[in-house]
Amino acid sequence: MSKLRVGIIGCGAIAVQKHLPALAKLSDKVELVAFCDGKVKNARRVADLFNKDAVVYAEYAKLIKESDVDVVHICTPNALHAEIAIAALQAGKHVMCEKPMAINASDAKRMLDASRESGKKLTIAYQNRFRKDSLLLKEACTRGDLGEIYVAKAHAVRRRGVPTWGVFMNKELQGGGPLIDIGTHALDLTLWCMDNYEAASVTGVIHNKLKYQNQANLFGPWDPETFNVEESAFAFIKMKNGASIYLEAAWALNTTDEREAMTTLSGTKGGAEMRKNHVTQANELIFNHELYGNLVDTKLQNPAGIAYISPNEETEADREIGQWIEAILEEKEPVVTAEQAYEVTRILEAIYESAATGQTVTLA
Repeated sequence: MSKLRVGIIGCGAIAVQKHLPALAKLSDKVELVAFCDGKVKNARRVADLFNKDAVVYAEYAKLIKESDVDVVHICTPNALHAEIAIAALQAGKHVMCEKPMAINASDAKRMLDASRESGKKLTIAYQNRFRKDSLLLKEACTRGDLGEIYVAKAHAVRRRGVPTWGVFMNKELQGGGPLIDIGTHALDLTLWCMDNYEAASVTGVIHNKLKYQNQANLFGPWDPETFNVEESAFAFIKMKNGASIYLEAAWALNTTDEREAMTTLSGTKGGAEMRKNHVTQANELIFNHELYGNLVDTKLQNPAGIAYISPNEETEADREIGQWIEAILEEKEPVVTAEQAYEVTRILEAIYESAATGQTVTLA
């Protein structure tokens, strides 16, 4: 079996800390042959870490045209996702694109159409589906242990965790703040567990009220004058089957209930809740139901840790990238489909629109 030739576009932290280590573990299946970054010295530095013989580029179009790659991983600012993905797909490359799919639904739809027309696979990097607790919860939902899930909460809340590096606070390049950055993970996880992607209406609000409360930030003080995206966002999403989802996303919020990329599900047979234990810092998965006329809670715990860092255990990134490469080699559908990611983008866009107009947005 010949190896898949992989090109990386965007050689920042997410590529170096997540995509590349996971791909490097699949050296029997893939070869890292091309690296691209707007700062070509950065592309060369990263290439030297993973394959000194790889070709480096400053322009993504040249990588797509000149390098004989089979697969492209896009790790750029959000605003560039659509144009790069479409170009790669039209050139006959399979594409894994970092989340979110795009900064608006029209760009996401063009990506989806390009994938369908080219016959090449497109997936979006929602690695939180591949955590151990997420996989257990999905299995329970698929088996029907919770019954019909008709109420859910999508959690993406930090007390003070505004990212002060890169372009996170640049609305033009990112499309927004925590809603499109971490809220997208919580929404994806919730819709996936519910297996329900048909939203009927969205009512949303966004805030930027803590611009000057920046001294206790986890990543150091931010510049209030350049904080031009929302610091928090909240939404009520009504699904076509009558189910509802409450979404909360915040980089900065005066609360002690911090939960990121987690979901709470309530069904007709039982419920489940992802939480963070503030004593042990472990992620907890708690199922609740009735048993013999009594209320019962069952807690499953997973060790705390930083995503895609541990060299000793299989990480969510390893599982995510592994199934993606397997999907290409075995001609299967990836776990995260472009259709699913498109619906996430539609809902996020509707939340921003509702917040801007003060009106509920109806989705066709």
